Amino acid sequence: MLKRLAAAAAATGAAIMMAVAAGGAPAQAATSADTYAWCEEGYVCIYGDTSWNRPPILKFYTYGAHNLNNVLGAKRIFNNQTGGALAQVCDGYNGTNCGVVVHPWTYWDLDFTPINSVRLYE
Repeated sequence: MLKRLAAAAAATGAAIMMAVAAGGAPAQAATSADTYAWCEEGYVCIYGDTSWNRPPILKFYTYGAHNLNNVLGAKRIFNNQTGGALAQVCDGYNGTNCGVVVHPWTYWDLDFTPINSVRLYE
């Protein structure tokens, strides 16, 4: 168990460095599913800032559009869904005017000020 945790921590550290070096480009958060950084398997999580230091401020599980209220500034979105399910951030409400796609086991650090919804889909 400790060996697995150490490997996950090393992978996460490398992923964070990759994201910082790439200026917010997506990075792999780890290599397997399960609960990771307080985000349970099957969920898309939004963190209060661009780190893994605190639990997510929002979690989404069901497919479809999820409108956001007062989610502003730099945040991290992490896709911990399974089966190849995707998440997408959208400038419009109800999943309209979408842009960045967040693939499984990937996260993005984004300015959420213009983002008004998150869409989960297969």
